[in-house]
Amino acid sequence: MPFTPVRDIEIYYERQGSGPRLLYINGTGGDLRRKPNVFDSPLAAHFDILAFDQRGLGQSSRPDVVYTMADYADDAAALLDAVGWESCGVMGVSFGGMVAQELALRHPTRVDRLVLACTSSGGLGGTSFPLHTLPPYTPAEKARWQIPLSDIRQNAEWQAANPAEFQALIDLAVEGSKVGAGEPNRQIGARRQLEARADHDTYDRLPSLEMPVFVCGGRYDGIASPANLEALERQIPNARLEFFEGGHGFLMQDARAYARVKKFLLG
Repeated sequence: MPFTPVRDIEIYYERQGSGPRLLYINGTGGDLRRKPNVFDSPLAAHFDILAFDQRGLGQSSRPDVVYTMADYADDAAALLDAVGWESCGVMGVSFGGMVAQELALRHPTRVDRLVLACTSSGGLGGTSFPLHTLPPYTPAEKARWQIPLSDIRQNAEWQAANPAEFQALIDLAVEGSKVGAGEPNRQIGARRQLEARADHDTYDRLPSLEMPVFVCGGRYDGIASPANLEALERQIPNARLEFFEGGHGFLMQDARAYARVKKFLLG
């Protein structure tokens, strides 16, 4: 699959499918080598999907310099230039939703319709959990901490009642952490991405968005809380909000979620 020069870095991207164009922007730690990804989702049968590893992540460049949210948005716009897309639908998930907000604000003519999934505006609209403050957990330790935060139903009581299922979730997270482990600058890129994420704040600028926006998330998300999604809906003029039965991974937990996203993107 291709790499392309984008601004000051090389970006790894993949493009598959046919139909309306959709730029998919992944979340913190996103790496297209991890499966399943968007190309394995129900959207793959309906859209020409462009997805990529963001700076500092996956197979894209990991320079040891300051990253900003503007950098991430401008990277995405430059990738659209590289593949010859003037505009498209955009879907951003978690950190990708933060980047998608910046993209829509900085390059509004590039975004036809916008999906903001399990994300936050920052500022007065509330922030997603400050991942940059975490200690240097092992993958298993991080999973044990993150599972009940990602879905607040999976608390200590649930873990005690469902030990095999809890361990399976830990094992899945540990296995995913092995993708790309040991590659040069991997930890540097991850740290720089979290530092940029910590400065995210679009709240005061969101009323300038004019494209249709679908805000969606899980009712039990402890990373991007329902209150943060409600703030996004209030602040964006052409936004509608829908909650689904799940946590931060609601897209995989509630079969209705992708169906609603597809319906919105198809207009």
